[in-house]
Amino acid sequence: MILSLLTYNIHKGFSTNNRNFVLHQIRDQLRSISVDVVLLQEVIGEHIPLSSSITDWPASTQFEFLADEVWQHYAYGKNAIADGRHHGNATLSKFPFTAWDNINVSPFKRASRSLLHGDIYLPECDKTVHIINLHLGLFGFERKKQLAQLNSHLESALQKHQAVIIGGDFNNWTGRQVSKLLDPAHNFEEAFLSSNGRLARTFPAKWPLLCMDRIYFRGMKLESCERLFSPPWSELSDHIPLLARFNLS
Repeated sequence: MILSLLTYNIHKGFSTNNRNFVLHQIRDQLRSISVDVVLLQEVIGEHIPLSSSITDWPASTQFEFLADEVWQHYAYGKNAIADGRHHGNATLSKFPFTAWDNINVSPFKRASRSLLHGDIYLPECDKTVHIINLHLGLFGFERKKQLAQLNSHLESALQKHQAVIIGGDFNNWTGRQVSKLLDPAHNFEEAFLSSNGRLARTFPAKWPLLCMDRIYFRGMKLESCERLFSPPWSELSDHIPLLARFNLS
């Protein structure tokens, strides 16, 4: 069985320059590639001021709007909460979750970062894949603590699952910190690096220079990993999405 997975920071549904609300175009693009699992970051769950002022703001949450009729199963974790607004990570799946949890890894009192982890069951091959959707902090000291928490979480998770995917916005420009601190004993590979010999440059979308977005995996065979850089992808969010395909046979 081939499992396709995409990771994408959607910039709260706004274009790179924040001038245009492009969530409808993002939905069209996601549907055009027919991917099985979608890992999204910076997804708005509620924003009363914007929903009142933008005419084509969806009646449902952003993740429900994007998932509608295509990805019947989804999980959402609030990362940033304020009066009348919150946003976070969302995982959309064509396959059912057997369990999911949102783990706060913010060093600050107001939760702003988390690991959204879900176990997704694939009936075609009778396997469960453990998937972690994350958005790490902007500062090195944050990411160091968050990667330590990720390693701690993996210690228990890997006892139950051989097939594991970690994807999202790592906010680590070069990749050195993640490569150093993601425990080598876990034997993860980075998908784009394995497929193309280098990490993917995904930020900023118009002229991508920084390797912010990654997909790490173990317990399955990588078929391919690509960067969706051509228009209109490069004209939507400030990040470029990554699309990977895995063989679980």
